[in-house]
Amino acid sequence: MKQFILRNDPPENGELCLTGDEFHYLARVRRVRAGDILNCRLPSGSSAFLRITKIEKNALFAECAVKTNEPSQTLCPPVILFQAMAKGAKMDLIVRQAAEAGVSEIAPFYSERSIPRPTVNSAAANTETERCRRWNRILIEARQQSGSSAATSLRPPQNLDVALEYWENLKNGCENPLALLIHETPLAKGGFHRYLNTIPELIVLAVGPEGGFSAAETAVFMASGFKPVTLGDTILRTESAALYAVAVVRTLIFERRMWTTANL
Repeated sequence: MKQFILRNDPPENGELCLTGDEFHYLARVRRVRAGDILNCRLPSGSSAFLRITKIEKNALFAECAVKTNEPSQTLCPPVILFQAMAKGAKMDLIVRQAAEAGVSEIAPFYSERSIPRPTVNSAAANTETERCRRWNRILIEARQQSGSSAATSLRPPQNLDVALEYWENLKNGCENPLALLIHETPLAKGGFHRYLNTIPELIVLAVGPEGGFSAAETAVFMASGFKPVTLGDTILRTESAALYAVAVVRTLIFERRMWTTANL
């Protein structure tokens, strides 16, 4: 179900005034009218109703009420996507699909075979800043379209060593983390069902760029505690592999109660 993502908490009393991009989305894209009631998501993650009270030329006014009768759900633990940088519009697609699929965080990193490559000049820094702004806009659009309750966030692209330092911090901060390295070649007998036989506190998925991970990168990931898994007998594009891996993990966790020993 579509939802509207509020960037700021509404005032406790009185009307909420929306301008700029939020006004444009509701008034020009969704074409709401006074009296319409929308589903929305607060910065805290809570669901709410938004009732449009008045629309002016460049501002929209609404009342917000937090939902108190939401049905309880078995939630998937946080899923973080360590995505090697891909070229062109592929990263835009990966960001959009990850947000739609309920990923908690996207952590791009530069792999040996990534295109583009990291640079340090000011022009490249400005380009990367604008790229991150665009990705964040895509995240919001994807969450609003899909109705995802996950507050998907985005880290700026980092080198692999920085990404692995972040993983170490994540690993040290929870009791039962699981990190999976999506690899085109079967490197171990473990599979998704085996790794998800118990539900971890945190799941990290590492997906390579076009051309996959190098042997050296694979060794570094495995030395850091990542478990290699393959996505079947075909080689997927990086944008396909990311969505495939997230979908498998979330589906297995949501359907875990249906498992029987005969299926394992």
